Amino acid sequence: MNRRLMLTSSLCTGLCAAWTRAEAALEVGDRAPDFSAQAALGGKVFRYSLAEALARGPVVLYFFPAAFSEGCSLEAHEFAEASPRFAEAGASIAGVSADDIETLTQFSVKACQSRFAVVSDEAHGVIKAFDTAMHTRPDYANRVSYVIAPGGTIAQVYASLNPMRHVDRTLAAVREIAAASVRR
Repeated sequence: MNRRLMLTSSLCTGLCAAWTRAEAALEVGDRAPDFSAQAALGGKVFRYSLAEALARGPVVLYFFPAAFSEGCSLEAHEFAEASPRFAEAGASIAGVSADDIETLTQFSVKACQSRFAVVSDEAHGVIKAFDTAMHTRPDYANRVSYVIAPGGTIAQVYASLNPMRHVDRTLAAVREIAAASVRR
C-alpha cells in the first residue's frame, strides 16, 4: 500500500510540475513572440506590429482581462497618465485583451485617452503566445505586464491583479534599459 501511495504521489507531483511549467508566464531573457494584429489608437483602427514598435525602442506590452471593467479602466488611465514618462525613456505602450476591435476602439479614446494602442486578440493567439490566459477563465487575459527590450528579449515580467502597480514596475524597468544604453 505504501508503494502504491508513493507511486501515485510521485505521478501527481510530476503532472503538477508539468502543468505549472506549461501555465507559467514567459521569463526574463526569453524571446518575446512576434505578432501583428488589429489595434486601436485614438479611435482609429490600424495594424499593430510588435517588431515595428521594437524598432523604435522598448515596448511595455500589458495584458488585461476586459475593456471598461473597473480595474482595466483604472490601469489604462494610469498608463495613459504616465505615457509621457515612458516616452521620455524611449518606450511605447500597448495593451492587449480578447475584446473585439469595436470595443477597443472606444476604449482607446475613453480609458486610454488616445495615448497608446490597444490590441484586439479575439482569437487568443497573442494571449497564448505570451502565456497570459487566466487559468480559471481562459477566454480572458490575466493582468500581466511585459517590458520587452529593443532586441526582442523580455526584460521584465510583472503579474498582479492589482492594476495600480503595473505602471511603476514597468516604468522602472524601462528606465533601467534607457540607463544601460546610455552607459554603452
